Amino acid sequence: MRAARRGTAGTGIGRRRFLGAAAGLTATAGAGAALPTRDDARPAPATRRRVRRPAGTRPLFLGTYTSRPGGGTGVGVGAYDTTTGRITTTGVVAGVADPSYLAMAPSGRTLYAVDEQEQGAVTAMALRPDGPPVVLGSRSTGGAGPCHLSVHPGGRRLLSANYLSGSVAVHPIDPATGALGERTDLVTHSSPPPGPGQDGPHAHQIITSPDGRYVLAVDLGNDTVYTYRLAEPAGRLRQVSAAALRPGAGPRHLTFHPSGAFAYLANEVDNTVVVCRYDCRTGRLTPGPPQSTGTGPGTSFPAQFLVTRDGRFAYLANRGHNSLTRYAVEAAGARLRLLDTVPVGGDFPRQIAFSPDQRWLFAANQKSGSVTVFSVDARTGALSSTGAPFVAPVPVCVVPL
Repeated sequence: MRAARRGTAGTGIGRRRFLGAAAGLTATAGAGAALPTRDDARPAPATRRRVRRPAGTRPLFLGTYTSRPGGGTGVGVGAYDTTTGRITTTGVVAGVADPSYLAMAPSGRTLYAVDEQEQGAVTAMALRPDGPPVVLGSRSTGGAGPCHLSVHPGGRRLLSANYLSGSVAVHPIDPATGALGERTDLVTHSSPPPGPGQDGPHAHQIITSPDGRYVLAVDLGNDTVYTYRLAEPAGRLRQVSAAALRPGAGPRHLTFHPSGAFAYLANEVDNTVVVCRYDCRTGRLTPGPPQSTGTGPGTSFPAQFLVTRDGRFAYLANRGHNSLTRYAVEAAGARLRLLDTVPVGGDFPRQIAFSPDQRWLFAANQKSGSVTVFSVDARTGALSSTGAPFVAPVPVCVVPL
C-alpha cells in the first residue's frame, strides 16, 4: 500500500474504500453464527453440520474483503490435495468483517483474523476436526484498517498492525481457549516524519524475531522498521531501536532467513528489495542497499517474501507485474541472487504461502479473484504451475495447514 493504499493508485482499488462499508453477511457452511458485536470473547454458537474433508487433503483458509463488491462473506474454509495441490471449498465462517489477513496459533487450534475496517478489530476462531471454525469473539485494535497480525511464539500474545492509524497493538490470548482478552498496549509510530508522498505512518506488518526476543514492526509511511521488546507480564511494547530505509522506499513486508542473522524486506513504493543484517543480541536491524525485483521498468508493487526452510531460496510476489521472483540465497543468507520471474497466473498477488512441507506455494490474487498453486522443486527451487486457478471472492490471504 502507498499512503492510504497508494500502492494501488490508478487501479481503482483503495484501502479506504474497504473501510466502514460492511456488507450484509450471510450464512456459513451449515448455518454459522454471527460475530459478537461487543468486545467480548463468548463463543458464538457452533454449527451442527459435520464437515468431512476428502482423504488425502489438508485444511486451507482464505482471507478476503466482505465490504467490496464481489467479495466474500467471511473467512473461506477449504482444503487442498496433498498430492496435486488442487483446492476445494468446504464453507465459510460468516460474520467476520473484512478478514483480509489471517494467522494461525502455534498450537494449531485457533485461527485469528484482522477486521480491516475503520473501527479495526481482531477476531479469534476455534478450529474443530468435524466442522467449520467457531467464532470466539473479537477485540478492538484501537486503530483503523488493521492489515496484518501474528501470534507471538509463546502463544500468549496476538500482535496486530493498524495500517491507516500507523499503530501496533497487543492482545492477550487465553491459553485454554485461544480467545482474546482486552488490549494491553497500543503504540503509534509518531517519528520519524512520513516519507515522500505519504500522509502519515502506515504500520504494515508486525512479527517476532526467530529467537522470540524482539518484535519488529514495518511501517510503510515512515520508511522505518521499529524493534520492540515485549515486556511481560504487562504485555507492553518498549522500543529499543529503529532502522531507517531510504526516503520513499515504502517498506511493506519482512521475512527472516532461517539462520536468524538476516532478513529480507520488500519495499512496495520504490519496487526494490533489501537484505538486512539482524543482531539478535540487540534487536537492531541494519538494511543493505536496494536490489532489483526482476520486474523491469514498469509499475509493480512487491508484496511479500517467502524463504525456504533450508534457507536456499527466496520468493517474492509482485503485484502489477503479476509474477513471482525466485532468488538464490547465498553467503549463509547475506546475499540474494536473482534467478528468474514466472507469471503468477492471476492479477495482483497480495500474499503467498507455503504448505507445511513446502511442496506447494499458494498465491492469493486479489484482483482476479483466484488462488494459483505452484509445485516447488526441492533441488532447484523452480516453480511449476499446477494448472487452472481456484476461483475465490477477492482472496487476499491464504493459510494452508
